[in-house]
Amino acid sequence: MTAATPEYDTENIFAQILRGEMVCHKVYEDEHTFVFMDIMPRVDGHTLVIPKAPSRNILDARPEDLAHLIATVQKIARAAKSAFSADGVTVQQFSEPAGGQVIFHTHVHILPRHDGVDLWPAGIMGDQDKIAEHAVLLRDEVTRLG
Repeated sequence: MTAATPEYDTENIFAQILRGEMVCHKVYEDEHTFVFMDIMPRVDGHTLVIPKAPSRNILDARPEDLAHLIATVQKIARAAKSAFSADGVTVQQFSEPAGGQVIFHTHVHILPRHDGVDLWPAGIMGDQDKIAEHAVLLRDEVTRLG
């Protein structure tokens, strides 16, 4: 038997970003989703896509919120591949601590990838000026692609 799923924490960092209480390098926003750069990137262009609706992860998210989320993930992945001249894209989602989740608001990582280039180590703060430049680059590409 498994333990009950903890309640959604309205004070998690992504909820604070959605409320405008924490700064971020915003890339895109629509009625259902919000996209911003990861401040601890594993590659140039590492982006996070989150639903505006509260949920801890895909295990408790409403299906309709996941549908909006994946549509935005596809939009951003296409733009990231183009903007960063990537050979491919890694898309990751972690659910619960055993699955690697650290922040308990549903989110998807988008990482533009280049053949033969490894990911950088996790948990290292990135150069915020460079990340801000990447946000502009990606935002412009999202606009260009529509």
